[in-house]
Amino acid sequence: MSPSPPHGPAAGAPGAASRPPGSVPFLLRPLDKVLGRRTADQLAKQGAATVAGLLRLLPRRYDTWGELTDLATLAEGEQATLQAEVVRSAARRTRSGRPPAILEATVTDGSGLMDVVLFGAAGLMSAYAAQLVPGSTVLLSGRVGIRQGRRQLAGPRFQVLTDLDDAEREALLARPVPIYPATDALPSWRVAKAVRTVLDQLGPEDVPDPIPADLRDSEGLIDALTAYRWVHMPEGPSQWKAARARLRHEEALVTQTALAQRRAKHAATRTAVAWPEPEADGSLRAALDDSLPFCLTEGQRRVGDELAAALASATPMQRLLQGDVGSGKTLVALRAMAQVVGGGGQAALLAPTEVLAAQHRDSLAALLGPLAGAGTLESSLLTAPGQAPVPTTALHLLTGSTPAPERRRILAALAGGEPGIIVGTHALLSETVRMPFLGLVVVDEQHRFGVAQRDALRERPGITDPATGQVRTPHLLVMTATPIPRTIAMTVFGDLATSILDELPAGRSPVETFLVPWDRQTWVEGLWCRAASEIAGGGRVYVVCPRIDAGDDAMTVEEAPEPLAAGVGLLDGLAGGAGDGSPARALAAVEDWAERLASEPALGGAGVAALTGRMTSAEKDAAMRSFASGAAPVLVATTVIEVGVDIPEATMMVILDADRFGLSQLHQLRGRVGRGGRPSVCMAVTGAEVGSPAYHRLRAFASTLDGFALAEADLDLRSEGNVLGAAQSGRRSDLDLLRVRRDAALIERARAQAEAIIAADPLLSEHRALAAAIADRLDDEAQAYLERS
Repeated sequence: MSPSPPHGPAAGAPGAASRPPGSVPFLLRPLDKVLGRRTADQLAKQGAATVAGLLRLLPRRYDTWGELTDLATLAEGEQATLQAEVVRSAARRTRSGRPPAILEATVTDGSGLMDVVLFGAAGLMSAYAAQLVPGSTVLLSGRVGIRQGRRQLAGPRFQVLTDLDDAEREALLARPVPIYPATDALPSWRVAKAVRTVLDQLGPEDVPDPIPADLRDSEGLIDALTAYRWVHMPEGPSQWKAARARLRHEEALVTQTALAQRRAKHAATRTAVAWPEPEADGSLRAALDDSLPFCLTEGQRRVGDELAAALASATPMQRLLQGDVGSGKTLVALRAMAQVVGGGGQAALLAPTEVLAAQHRDSLAALLGPLAGAGTLESSLLTAPGQAPVPTTALHLLTGSTPAPERRRILAALAGGEPGIIVGTHALLSETVRMPFLGLVVVDEQHRFGVAQRDALRERPGITDPATGQVRTPHLLVMTATPIPRTIAMTVFGDLATSILDELPAGRSPVETFLVPWDRQTWVEGLWCRAASEIAGGGRVYVVCPRIDAGDDAMTVEEAPEPLAAGVGLLDGLAGGAGDGSPARALAAVEDWAERLASEPALGGAGVAALTGRMTSAEKDAAMRSFASGAAPVLVATTVIEVGVDIPEATMMVILDADRFGLSQLHQLRGRVGRGGRPSVCMAVTGAEVGSPAYHRLRAFASTLDGFALAEADLDLRSEGNVLGAAQSGRRSDLDLLRVRRDAALIERARAQAEAIIAADPLLSEHRALAAAIADRLDDEAQAYLERS
């Protein structure tokens, strides 16, 4: 049971009664009007621009006065606030006079030591030394560094707790000490002071409660004002725990209500063409099933039935198809596209690269066989006299490299309403592409597209109901092998329905995965001996590099990975430049390594081909043909081979500077081998330091072949990303307390509560505080995202 909240005026402050009628609600007041510009400017850097924003800037943790921070938990580069005991301190002048003086101190947590260095005027440093006397307890805030093997704080802000007066000390002893996210200019205790200033001015009428009273009672939650007081100024652990539970539930309810409101609106205003499930005989999908030289897996049949039922509904499908590498997602998507095309519609498959688009076109053509004809309207040309017409479908490929005459022919066929399948890259998003009977959009590897790109085709003028004149929304199917954190988040939050392929077709071989440190030179050299062995046995070897040539500053847009783990930026020139624990060393480049391997003695003169996104389509095709045929059994490439490339003879994957890639990419790259039934191996070469974020990412990669387990690990290593907006960086969650994996049960409960609220009050006219919370938390971008969802 939650602690009893305070009652009446005793909880607070002046209250809203003293505010002038018609004035801006206190929660919406800019902080510069409440705290002054200097403090407000610093808080704005942490995303708090209003009183409400400051109240949602929650403590990271709570310390108890006198309990010292475990120094061993502090990571290099972390902006930390810690409590420690001073062991020694001394100020001295510098010989150069720049800076005039230095204070050097050592603090301890009782077991470990940390150095503290301050710079400034001699008088100031002497005064600081007088404060930081041995035995005193001090709060320090600064960035953690490593110098000569020991942790160090250079130029931190500090507050000596033992210097506080009796009243302040008594207050600290009686209460947990909130530790806030801090900056160099705004340490935790200054954030706490700003929050107390705001809380002192809050009254009950200033804080409308988004959670209805009956729901609060049934869930045993405290009210909003009490929650803010207890989370920022708790008298004990029970209070801040109750406050955080309340605020976590509020986040879930606000988010779910926004999604429920949009779902209800779209259900009432958006419709799609219903594509009836095909007959057992005579339909394009049935002909496809009959022509397959293998049997569908149980998972493929089950997911196929789910998609068929969704396509048969006039409610626009928005579904995520999750399937591990090699589970047959392309076939499942093709059967769905056949249902639409067989009904006279058009289907589009959007791929992130030209190589993948071409691979998809070839895969679809191979699966369709003679069914990939000139188009369903001309299918009778393939039919012998006296036989029923054989259904066929047009199959087109449109990329940025499509020759102009071919492009004009394809665009004319699409604009004329020809039923068929169009496979393409971002070229499909051009305004010149018109598909008046577009019924289904399939997006492969959806994490390579932004939300706006994903929806660009769906928002075009398309099929119009002749009776009502209403434009119909195409169905949407997005596919991925390893959902990125934001995908998992949106799935749990209900933005995407989910179908899962959880079994692999027969014939796939497990792939052993090993981590190879760059500094073990004999191990690196041994890679090429192993590669020679694979080639001698008829295998092929991929070698993946993060760069095209040594002069590149970053990956090309086409090849850039999904954002990396927290704290790891895109390439910045050196492997160690992103703070991921890698040593400063030039990153591997395709052109360099193709040249090296061509003369590598261990490979015995084996042919080496190169493949990058900068090459022309003809050059890419030539490289892939030479690799597939064995003329060049070593292919040095960027991540253009990440998805879709299917060479059954490939048995070895070498990923150079593997720490530069996200888990999704690593798993996709590994999926390029083991496709032909032979034992295969993946070697991830890395310079990541043991214990670094990159190292943990690679350990997770090597520990499992399960893409879904890797997605869960990715979510643990990163954040959920921007759950409500179009961004999907994974670097910063827009959630304060709610976490998708930990709080899945709460989210599901809040979803049911939100749907009940919207069912009874679609416009939230009786839930004004909840409507206001949605408006406050969802900016224009987030509203636009939900509008498209």
